[in-house]
Amino acid sequence: MPDPVPSGSAPAALPSQKLVLFARGVIARLALWAALRIAVKENWGDPSSADTSSLLASEIVEAFDDLDHLPDVTDIEELLLQIMEEEFDTLLEDDSARSVAQDVLRLWDDISNGKADLLTEFETRADKIKGKDVQADQGVPSDPEEEWSESDEEEEDVPMLVDTQLQPPSERPPREEPEVDEDGFTVVKKKGKR
Repeated sequence: MPDPVPSGSAPAALPSQKLVLFARGVIARLALWAALRIAVKENWGDPSSADTSSLLASEIVEAFDDLDHLPDVTDIEELLLQIMEEEFDTLLEDDSARSVAQDVLRLWDDISNGKADLLTEFETRADKIKGKDVQADQGVPSDPEEEWSESDEEEEDVPMLVDTQLQPPSERPPREEPEVDEDGFTVVKKKGKR
């Protein structure tokens, strides 16, 4: 009996059970990623920002579909960073993309070995945070010593304006009212030594 599919071409088949489980885990893990959640919630991309999460998940799953060349942590991290930059105009410097990439590879290994523990964990955690506000910290380098240089030492006396500009108005320190003398002139106060 002749082969119904000519050799050299693959049939358009449904994804394997392994890929379906992996896709569920990737979607759940991306739902836990604070950077992506913030970008989607705040509509940093176009109005269809929520669709970008699905796009990102499908890109990751597709990368694992080719069993001849499985991606490594760096490949997945670069894919995450690239899509965040292209779709949300966001450059991440917090190493969260690397953490997500490592989790994705652990998930792939788990599912490839017939385990679903990590999948269950990600889905449970994703269900718990559904509908909740995203908690984010302002960027602080993980190792401040790495970021320090001699030029930073020279600039010690320069006030850091960035911190107060990024704070919401309710968190900013109260502004001092100008002092007016009896003639109606504003008193200029000396700032101190520089």
